[in-house]
This record gives sequence, C-alpha cells and structure tokens, in this order.
Amino acid sequence: MTRPVVFTLASRILHWTMAALIIAMLFIGVAMVASLSNYHRLVSIHQPIGIAILALAAIRLINRLFNPPPPLPADMPRLQKLAAKASHVALYGLMFALPLVGWAMLSAGDYPIDLFGSWALPRLLSPDPMLHAWLRRVHGVLAYGLFAAFLLHLAAALLHGLILRDGVFGSMATLSFRRRVPQNSRS
Repeated sequence: MTRPVVFTLASRILHWTMAALIIAMLFIGVAMVASLSNYHRLVSIHQPIGIAILALAAIRLINRLFNPPPPLPADMPRLQKLAAKASHVALYGLMFALPLVGWAMLSAGDYPIDLFGSWALPRLLSPDPMLHAWLRRVHGVLAYGLFAAFLLHLAAALLHGLILRDGVFGSMATLSFRRRVPQNSRS
C-alpha cells in the first residue's frame, strides 16, 4: 500500500486547531506583558489554553506515530527536506516545552494553576522565587522561539503553496475527507 499524499483528517484537525490556539496564545502573551489592567483575566485564559496545547501536542505526537506524514516531493533538495524535519522537531519541542516551563514557573512562584472552576493542576516544583524568575525568562525566550518557528513554518507553507506549488501545502490544507494516493499507484 502506498502512503497518502494528504495528511489524515485527524492530523489536519489537530494541526489547524493547534495553529489557532498557538496564534491566540502568542497574542494573549503579548497582551499580558503589555497590559496590567487585564493581566489576571488574560492569565485565566492563558493557563487552560496552555494545558490544552500540551495535551493536544501529546495527542498529535501519538497520531503522527500511527499516521506518518505524506512523503515530501522526491525532487525536493536534501537540505530543504532536512530543514523541514528540523523545523517540525523544533515546533513539537516548543509545543511541549512552553506549557511545561509555564507550569513549572507558576509552581515555583507559588501560584495556583487553575484550569476550570475549582479544578487545578498539581505543582511541579516547590515554591522558589529565584527559580520562578529564571523560569519566567526561559518561558519568554521560548515564546519568542515559538513565534520565530511559527513564522518560518508559515513562510515555508506559503512558499510551497504559492510559488513552488508542489503539493506540500495542499497535503495539510486540503478539504478532502478521503486519503488520496498518487495517481500512478491506483489500480
């Protein structure tokens, strides 16, 4: 059986859901830094979305193991294929690291991690103001890293979709509910 040229429906739903959540988180994070008057309201939104991203990243990684991505075009330069794989590793790493560092930061700061109503996450660390301050800086640096990785991912998607038109963008952006296989492998 040949591999599909389109990501599975589950992969596409996870991808676009997480894209929306990550974009929202980047804007919420910027607003948290820029606004003291809405800070607590923004934190109350930021925390559950961060944990949702962490949970979805885990689901997405498991999904990817069971549903590998379609192959990249055979004529794509080797260096470009390596860059694509490296960028995905970076994106996955950041989707796990940012929420975990945020959770650890709040734990070290002795802040509750309230998700919904009275449901809260357990602390990852004992309170430690110095560790909290360090983790806060790390969280910020990772957020800038995620923003940069997101922009590179978007630029690559636009390159493939608008200029190269090699099917890479369409493999994730298609509206089809069927797994298409290459024309030459159908019987």
